[in-house]
Parts: sequence; C-alpha cells; structure tokens
Amino acid sequence: MTKLTVEADDNWTEKKIESAIHTEVDLLKKAVGRTQAELQEFENRYGKLDRDSLYGKVDDMELLEWEGELETLTRLQEKLKSLAEITFEYK
Repeated sequence: MTKLTVEADDNWTEKKIESAIHTEVDLLKKAVGRTQAELQEFENRYGKLDRDSLYGKVDDMELLEWEGELETLTRLQEKLKSLAEITFEYK
C-alpha cells in the first residue's frame, strides 16, 4: 500500500492531484480490458495459451504478438495495482 501525503494551500490543488491519479487508474483499467480482450481472441483461435504447445503450430509473428500482449498485461496490472492502492492524506 502507498500512502500519499498532500500538503497544499487550497482544496482545488488537492482534489486535482487525486483526480489525476484516479484518471490514470481509469485509463489503466481500460488498457487492461483491451489487452485481455486481445488475449481472449488469441485463445479463442488457438486454444490454451501455452508457448510450448503453440510453438510450430502458430505463425511466429502471432506468437510474438501473444507474448507481447502477455508482457503488456503484466506491466499494466502492476501499474494499476500500484496506483489503485494509494491512500490520500491531506495536511
């Protein structure tokens, strides 16, 4: 969990900072959803997502795309978790 302490002279600045983080969380959620949809489409075409079973059966470029989507999903989820866990404290 991350605790963010905001000290500002006015309420507007505090809310703007919190709003910016919430906006980024929303964008990350949408990106995670799109990435999961791409992976689901791949799974619908080729079945179980397992590199060893797909190797040689799937076009190399599609396999690279699938692996890239998996890596992207992992990174997006890490960023989302980091921002979503932020609690705000105002002074």
